[in-house]
Amino acid sequence: MTTSRIILAPARPARRVLRIALGTAAGLALAVGAPLAASAHVHVDPGTVAAGSTETLTFAFSHGCDGSPTTALVIDIPDGVGNVTPIVDGGWIIARESGADGVPTQITFTSDTPVEDGFKATVAMDVLFDESAAGSTLAFPVTQRCAEGETAWAEIAEDGQDPHDLDAPAPLVEVGAVAEGDAHGHAEASDEGAAADGSTADGSAAAGEGEHADSEAAAAPEADPVARWLAAGGLVAGIAALVVVLLRGRSRKPGDV
Repeated sequence: MTTSRIILAPARPARRVLRIALGTAAGLALAVGAPLAASAHVHVDPGTVAAGSTETLTFAFSHGCDGSPTTALVIDIPDGVGNVTPIVDGGWIIARESGADGVPTQITFTSDTPVEDGFKATVAMDVLFDESAAGSTLAFPVTQRCAEGETAWAEIAEDGQDPHDLDAPAPLVEVGAVAEGDAHGHAEASDEGAAADGSTADGSAAAGEGEHADSEAAAAPEADPVARWLAAGGLVAGIAALVVVLLRGRSRKPGDV
């Protein structure tokens, strides 16, 4: 009577499986964390304007100073700006410093209540861009003051340098050609649609609605960093569960139910 013996190949060591899974989880965490680090600065919207026009600039942030809540934003006004009118909004106390010509040189928004890290907040002001600024990029340095410490978002990339490599980039606004129309950037009424008193017809109204829609689209909030971290945590938890299942499957003996 011949007895045959079946030799089973040794299972892959559980420790190796665990290392692979942990490496994958670490890679996913870095993939999610890198964009978050890159987005951790003060944003300005819109980023492109026309010379000779007045635009509402909105400055947004969703982080503190190394976790410390934000107490104030101090915005420096660059040359090339003809006037600045801060927009009053609940929750902020506004102070201005002006030059000899009466044009504000610095605007300070102080929060009534410190803004916790991970919460998004915005401040805004109407800015008149001089026609002489056409074709240039203006930097609006922002000092973010916090309960503990502060961050000066004032770095400007040099020629050939990638702005994404900066640790604390200043918000930038590109100024295009001089806008057609008056100093407020309003388009002139067409000969066909303009009335005798200068009011616009339906065609101009439709154009205004289109501009309003574009403005709302540009002001759409960015992805919430907290939500993205939660999503990353879910991915890591899912991988951990997969590791447990694999290890249990490896540990079972033939014939186990």
